[in-house]
Order: sequence, then C-alpha cells, then structure tokens
Amino acid sequence: ALWQRFIDSGGLLREAPAPPPSDSPAARRDRRFADPAWTQNPFYDLIRQSYLLVSDYMTRLADAVDGVDPKAKAKLRFATGGLLDAMAPSNFAMTNPSVVQKTIETGGENLVKGLKHMLADMQKGQLTHTDGTAFELGRNIASTPGKVIKETPLYQLIHYEPTTARVLETPLLIFPPWINRFYILDLSPEKSFVKWAVDQGISVFLVSWKSADASMKDLIWDDYILDGQVDAIDTVRDLLGVPSVHTVGYCVAGTTLAATLALLAARGEGDKVASATFFTAQVDFTQAGDLTLFIDDEQLKLVDQLSSGGFLDGRYMAATFNLLRGRDLIWNYVVNNYLLGQDYPPFDLLYWNGDTTNLPARWHKDYLIRLYRDNLLAAPGAISIDGTPIDLSLIQTPAYVQAGREDHIAPIESVWKLTEHLSGPVRFLLAGSGHIAGVINPPSAGKYQYWTCDEGQPSLADFIANAKETPGSWWPDW
Repeated sequence: ALWQRFIDSGGLLREAPAPPPSDSPAARRDRRFADPAWTQNPFYDLIRQSYLLVSDYMTRLADAVDGVDPKAKAKLRFATGGLLDAMAPSNFAMTNPSVVQKTIETGGENLVKGLKHMLADMQKGQLTHTDGTAFELGRNIASTPGKVIKETPLYQLIHYEPTTARVLETPLLIFPPWINRFYILDLSPEKSFVKWAVDQGISVFLVSWKSADASMKDLIWDDYILDGQVDAIDTVRDLLGVPSVHTVGYCVAGTTLAATLALLAARGEGDKVASATFFTAQVDFTQAGDLTLFIDDEQLKLVDQLSSGGFLDGRYMAATFNLLRGRDLIWNYVVNNYLLGQDYPPFDLLYWNGDTTNLPARWHKDYLIRLYRDNLLAAPGAISIDGTPIDLSLIQTPAYVQAGREDHIAPIESVWKLTEHLSGPVRFLLAGSGHIAGVINPPSAGKYQYWTCDEGQPSLADFIANAKETPGSWWPDW
C-alpha cells in the first residue's frame, strides 16, 4: 500500500489506494510532521510512512516479547520508544523538509546559528529551552513582594503579606519540591499562585530550600521532615500565635508532607496542621510510572558515581525528566534550536525548568531505594522518623489531593493511592494537563478544566465514571 501510494503520487495509477494502516488520524496529528510537505511531497511522504511503519512494527515487537517480568518489559518498551523518537526523520537536516527549505532560504545561516546553539549547550552541559536573558528574578518572575523572615542551613522562609483588608486567620505554608526552585508557584505575576493567594486574603509563607553542596552530603529524609517541615510549621505558628497552619506540599515535598503529618499524628500533634493540600504527590509507588524504570542496581551505581562530591548535579536530574518526554523536551528543541536555528522564545515556566538545583547524595539514594524501589512509606511502621515509626493511616488531617490528567512524573493512578492511605476527609481533584501546567493554571488564563465528585468514590475508576467536568482553573475550587 505504501509503494502504491508513492507510485500514484506520480500519476501512474488511476485510483488512489487506501492509506497504509500507519497513516492513522493520530499519525497525521503528529506535530513532527506538521509541514505540508510531509504528505504532499512524494519523497517526504515515503520517508514519513516508512518511519511510521517501522515504528509501529518495533512497538508491537516490544509488546509481544514473552518470558520476561513486567518491569523488564516496561524497560524494553520505554527504550524502544526512546530509540524511535531519536531516529525520526524530522530530527535530521537532509530528511526534514522544513530544515531543507530553511537552509535554501538562508544560505545555510540556520545551520551556522544552530551550531552555535549546540556548542553553547555543550559548554554548559544542559539543553536550552528558552531565552534566559528575558527573565530577571524579582522583576518579571518571582516578583510577588515578600520578605525572608528566617534562614537555616536547610531553607529560607519567605512571607507574603495579604493584599486585602480582611485576612484569613489561619495562614498558608507552602512546601515546594527541593528538586526545583521555589518560584514555580510565583512565576510571572499573571501565573503566580502566591500572588493569587494573597489577593484572596491569605497570609502566605513559602519555603525556599537550599540547593545542595558538599556540606549537605549526609542529609537524610529525617532532616527535611524535622529541620525542614516541622520546624517551619512551628515557626509560623509561634510567629503569628495561631494553633495551626494550612499546608501545601508539591511533588516530593508533598510526599514528605504526608510523612510529616504521620509523624505529628504519632506524637499526638496532628492538630498543628489545619489542612493539607497535595499537588501531584505520591506515597504509594507501585504505579509510579516510567521514573521507576531508572531505579535498579545499575542505575543506582551510576547515581553513586555522579554524586561522588556529596551531591547530585541538578543537570542530571533535569536530563532524566527530559528523557521521560524526549519527543517534546529533547528532539523538538534539537530541531528548532540546532537545525532551524530559531531564536529561543521567552517562556517563564521553561526558564524555571532550566534553573536546576542540586540534591544531597545520601538523601537522593535513600529516597530512590526506600520509596521508589521498596515502597516502604506505604507499609505501616516500615519507616521511622527520629526513632518514631510512621503510619499514614493515622493521619486525620483534612486533605485536598490534586492530580494531573497528563502527568508523566506522578501518574493519576499513583496520586490516587494517597486517598486510600488517609483517614481524614479527602477531596480528590483531577486537573487538565500535566505535572506543572496542571498546577499552574490561574483563573485569568481560562485554560484547561478539572474534574470533581461531590461524594467520595471507592476507586479511581468510579471517580472517572462519576466526575463532573468544570472548565477553567481549579484554584477557586481549592
């Protein structure tokens, strides 16, 4: 069918044959082949269709492998997908019609400019996604007025005053992940969750974690719980003279917040936290997605080698997350930046994404082994904090659990499991988009949607079956 299609494009057949199975509606929506030449030019159409046929065959071949355990099969499937993404004809100058046309139009200037981009990225050891000169911290990003009111060897505590005359009595304390910078929740003013919160009359406290250096090589999870979250909770309570605080934990900081709540519950101090909001957080890692494929003995040895200085360079972690969505976060930029020689567009979220932080070596390895590999947090009493065994089922704190429909880092199925471990009232919300855009979705943008159920549901399948869809941001629901 493919060759008949190619011949017919030259007018040799009276009737056009049916398109090959690989030329599905989904394939036609593939952004890599958006240039009309991919379908209108017989040469490029043959290349595109050949690639799609090979991709379809190799994917089915990987799925058909028998006699291996599910994790090995998942690794094979992931590796096959990565290989196919890398070998796409759109990634090469001579087989990408857009690049060929651009090279003719510019006399090759695009390739010269792209080479400069590539050499600059090689020098800094990181793929560039956006124009870093377009943003300045405190001016057009992370610009909500705030004050650092406390500094420890582990974190700084920032306070943002409400902008309203009437203020919510119980303050909000936010724990962003220390895998990234704090200002994910304070991007440009129109996207800032912090600015939106203070405009609602909420007194906001935000933790900014220190990027690890050699002095932090022996830090463990206990330190982030006791000297980090518990310390910040007590600081805010004492400062304002309030009995409790509302809390938010994002990603790994949400996982840690769950452990903190379990510790407080075990100590009889659970009332220090009035409510807990979890942004894309996991506590049970049995369905934690493709990240688990990076955790085996060989990968852990590599982590040790990369962390020989006592910390893991954040660029390695950024590369790992890029690999999870290689087509969008690697090859898309190879084409645009290196082959087409395009200027980097200014994008605050991608600027934040490239502003990496280092991770303490011991904490990082323990986290991968005890949580991702061995899933100990989900087992009551399997983990002890400061000598106290913790059990998530003891948590009575009211919880708001948010997941992203397209989250590739914390899959919906994995986030949902958090609701099965908590004993207090829980509201689960599914937001449109993924790990970042699903969270950073201000009402003013009018983007995406979210799903909720007024009544608790026994399973994720029941939630999806009964959930009500609401257009726009979920922040007002929160």
